[in-house]
Amino acid sequence: MSLVLAMMALIFGSPSAWATAIEGISVTPERITVAFDDYVENATAFVLDNPRRIAIDIGGARAGQGGAAAGPVRSVRQGQYDPQTARIVLDLARPATFANGSFGSDGRSFTLDIRPASNVAFASAASSGRANFLPPMAFRARPPRGRGGLTVRLPRATRSNDLELPTVSGPRGRPLVVIDAGHGGHDPGAISPYGNRREKDATLAIARAIRDELIESGRVRVALTRDDDRFLVLRERYEIARRLGAELFISVHVDSAENREAHGATVYTLSEVASDRESARLARRENASDVINGVDLGGEGQDVRSILIDLTQRETMNISARFANLLRREARPAVPFRSDAHRFAGFAVLKAPDMPSVLLETGYLTNQDDTRRVFSREGQTQMADGIARAIEVHFARRVTATR
Repeated sequence: MSLVLAMMALIFGSPSAWATAIEGISVTPERITVAFDDYVENATAFVLDNPRRIAIDIGGARAGQGGAAAGPVRSVRQGQYDPQTARIVLDLARPATFANGSFGSDGRSFTLDIRPASNVAFASAASSGRANFLPPMAFRARPPRGRGGLTVRLPRATRSNDLELPTVSGPRGRPLVVIDAGHGGHDPGAISPYGNRREKDATLAIARAIRDELIESGRVRVALTRDDDRFLVLRERYEIARRLGAELFISVHVDSAENREAHGATVYTLSEVASDRESARLARRENASDVINGVDLGGEGQDVRSILIDLTQRETMNISARFANLLRREARPAVPFRSDAHRFAGFAVLKAPDMPSVLLETGYLTNQDDTRRVFSREGQTQMADGIARAIEVHFARRVTATR
């Protein structure tokens, strides 16, 4: 390892030769502010447990020395996570989370609000992944120019053609719906405080129940993106559905919230601007797993591709919104929805431009009744019955409309 680092320093120069320095860290009971001597690339923040910490990674920065503590922050540490990233660790004296990260108007400071949290809220935040923050475009650091070259052999990237496609069940010629069980493998999703039950297990059980209900009715074809405890990156999930030729994509999840009284299902459809702060937070959490790639439209020019994608996606979003409303109507009372059940967010799995897609949050793992419902066989069967009925009505309407 020391030899590799030495070679990197020789080729690229040490971090101190180019990285922006962290000049200081100011901590109050409600806020942390990090000052830089120049522009940085980005910032990410996340919560860690055992022991309780909040970590902040600053891209394009060089770590400095510690910092004073206040409020729930017991101590402040700095270190160089890698040659291009400085890490700030806030050791917590009591549970706390963060919110409202933003860069200063000059791009040379980053502020993060610190908020006291319950044990439940802290556990939920610790399972939520990273939040990403970018400075204004005009103040983003440019990558350093290397003084040489280095060739590193990397594993071959997975292409969409290499995806292992799942089995499709149902009569030939019937429309196809793909059910996506959220999370999986090393990504457990949200963790319930009631028995430490994992979101990935509930989503798989619900997806299987929906599939079984649809197979029994025989009116549509159905496939699951995963039928076991495996991890799929976000693009693979909707890419599987697109390659199968799915006419509807439903991603199943279970939410979490700081308020234990929050309960009921929510259905999300695509919007580039989230409908409220909760939608934005949830979209940011789910999108942390992967990066969205462009859509290949062959040899068309950029302007033509943009127009085609825009027109196709507008129609797809309209169909998705109509299905979301249908789902609320047909799935009640099997799926108890929130009063504001249809929301909009920029989830990565909803971004296939040519395939109607919804993300269904079936309840809250931080609510005892919802946890019992999504993990019980009875609750899963009832939800599957209502969701399957909505799917069948959706396709029946589509067939009628084309005649």
